Amino acid sequence: MESLKIMKERIQALPMEQWEQELPALEKDSRQGVIRFAASCRKKLAALHDEQDRVRRMQSFEAELAQGCMFAGIDEAGRGPLAGPVVAAAVIMPPDCPLLYVNDSKKLSAAKREELFDQIMDVAVSVGVGMASPGRIDEINILQATYEAMREAVSGLEPYPDMLVNDAVVIPGLALPQKSVIKGDAKCYSIAAASIIAKVTRDRIMEQYDSLYPEYGFAGHKGYGSAAHIEALKSYGPCPIHRRSFIGHFVTGDIIQEDG
Repeated sequence: MESLKIMKERIQALPMEQWEQELPALEKDSRQGVIRFAASCRKKLAALHDEQDRVRRMQSFEAELAQGCMFAGIDEAGRGPLAGPVVAAAVIMPPDCPLLYVNDSKKLSAAKREELFDQIMDVAVSVGVGMASPGRIDEINILQATYEAMREAVSGLEPYPDMLVNDAVVIPGLALPQKSVIKGDAKCYSIAAASIIAKVTRDRIMEQYDSLYPEYGFAGHKGYGSAAHIEALKSYGPCPIHRRSFIGHFVTGDIIQEDG
């Protein structure tokens, strides 16, 4: 009789789609350890099926919006922080892409976002990224800077899409047809993919800034207004990547460090 250890190793080495064939025999085993293992496998399979259904719903939702057009999903990261750029991404995903766990980036762990970033970059038809600096945000305001970053992201797409599906906005200054979807990063597969690309890109930028300005802790809070960030801002004053139009409630002093 196969030991529980060997059984686990054998089944866990199989693709999860093949577990279904193995589980009936395990569930008839008299050993409690085997029965518990089978129950655990059933739970994981159910979660996999739920995820497959969720992704199919997202893809079906955006396919109805697109009506056969080649489209890009658009989203941004970093509208709310006190420091750093706002980053936008435009992503054209292939039809019927089987990539699982693509979701609103805020619902994913940092490790999962990093993993999906690489997978999306591998399978996407095209990816464009744009950004607006803190200085530009101060100059034209965060909404206009976000639109500017989105236009830059769209301009980087090759091939160029027939239409755009956006998370809750209509981007001015573009001739392409656009559809705005409220909470689109949770409903539309391509918007969710764009949210991951934008978020990971921005997080990596903020981690690089952390090495330049370590006293602010940018690698941890990514420029958002955490208690530790606000305390550092009050202690050290703003650095060159702080958005002056965002920090008036916390500090009024001059920039105390030179950029770079």
